[in-house]
Amino acid sequence: MIRIGVLNISDRASAGVYADEPGQACVALLRQWLATPFELDYRIIPDERPVIESELRRMADVAGCCLVVTTGGTGPAPRDVTPEATRAVLEKELPGFGELMRATSLRYVPTAILSRQTAGIRGRTLIVNLPGRPKAIRENLEAVFPAIPYCIELAGGARLEARPDTVSVFRPKAS
Repeated sequence: MIRIGVLNISDRASAGVYADEPGQACVALLRQWLATPFELDYRIIPDERPVIESELRRMADVAGCCLVVTTGGTGPAPRDVTPEATRAVLEKELPGFGELMRATSLRYVPTAILSRQTAGIRGRTLIVNLPGRPKAIRENLEAVFPAIPYCIELAGGARLEARPDTVSVFRPKAS
């Protein structure tokens, strides 16, 4: 069975101070867009770099997720350490994901230049950092999703099929 990880990184959500809307927004989009059945590996954790690194390693190496999306922790605040934790576990960084997400967000808010999202490969797992607000999650994930299934395949991961009526994905004609 194909597994996908969703990791909401938030001190307040992990402490139960507020509802986990960002993580649930990711799950809703993935369920809406993917035709391929998948098991969900879902966690809410605090903004603690060792915890984030450990959870990313577990999702990739132990749970065998082909895709892990994180929400939150990508800004300039002192507790925002998601990009550092992500880079620490990546084998190959894919800076184009962050570049496209920032460019997309700049169409909506000038503060998008403060975002530090990144993405990359660990083993056969694609890890993508998303922002922490549901609206921004949708905007950013819509921008990069067309490349996600093919990227996972290139890394040796599972083949994900999207519902063509919801989102388009790109694969070269020979794929």
